Amino acid sequence: MSYVKPAKLVTRLVDAGAYKLQLSTKDILIRSYMGGALLTLAAAFAVTVSTNTGQPLLGAVLFPVGFVLLYLLGYDLLTGVFTLGPLALLDRRPGATRKALGRNWGLVFVGNFAGAFTVAVLMAIYFTYGFSTEPSAVGHAIGEIGHGRTVGYAEHGAGGMLTLFIRGVLCNWMVSTGVIGAFMSKNVLGKIVAMWLPIMLFFYMGFEHSIVNMFLFPSGLLLGADFTLWDYLLWNEIPTVVGNLVGGLVFAGLPLYFTYGPPAKRRAAKKEAMLAAARDTQVAQIAEDINEVPARDREPVPVA
Repeated sequence: MSYVKPAKLVTRLVDAGAYKLQLSTKDILIRSYMGGALLTLAAAFAVTVSTNTGQPLLGAVLFPVGFVLLYLLGYDLLTGVFTLGPLALLDRRPGATRKALGRNWGLVFVGNFAGAFTVAVLMAIYFTYGFSTEPSAVGHAIGEIGHGRTVGYAEHGAGGMLTLFIRGVLCNWMVSTGVIGAFMSKNVLGKIVAMWLPIMLFFYMGFEHSIVNMFLFPSGLLLGADFTLWDYLLWNEIPTVVGNLVGGLVFAGLPLYFTYGPPAKRRAAKKEAMLAAARDTQVAQIAEDINEVPARDREPVPVA
């Protein structure tokens, strides 16, 4: 499947991060809007499948279709740029500054939220016949997700907040691995397989993804779920964003960069230079020792 080895993979990741930091405001907003919309439409699809079949695993198996489509189309998610942007900054690429990184993250957040909220409104209309009836079974399921993942955490206090943060970390460990998977192959089938596996894992495990939650919780509020906007922000979205940032960087991007990227190459070059210097010193010492031996005591050199 035209596998890209890790050393070359890291270069591709850094190149992608540098490219995304230089995009115009218009392009960032359009691509992040569509990325958020496609991913959350897939989330609605997965919840529908899980609810109607009673098989959560089936929903998780099918959910990655949205992730795959958005990355094949070159759109962006906040969870992805959390990993790619800092690599360009670490590599000191032209234009990769803290200001550019903050700008990119902020615009992608806005675009993702706008796309996710658009889908939330459309699906709320769909689940209620234009708000003229009670929500369908899928609508009730989405409302329960919103309640359980806000008030449910709050009931456990600090332990609930820690659990929420850890679920955010674990989520973007997997999601960023999926983003990296998009660069791991040179053909479409290889990219799809590499993206599909970690995304399926995160969804089935119930980890917290900030963009998916931008759809689930506004949908729940629109459908009359029993939690507030403040519950959503404090007991889900904000800790999830922080956890996603930590998970993507610490467990996905940085390990690859430091073991296969420029720092590793510099260490290898330094080691090779030290070995070469040691060899030169050893040769010089042998030559010096030979010169110190009187000519009459030297071993005769055999003549062929």
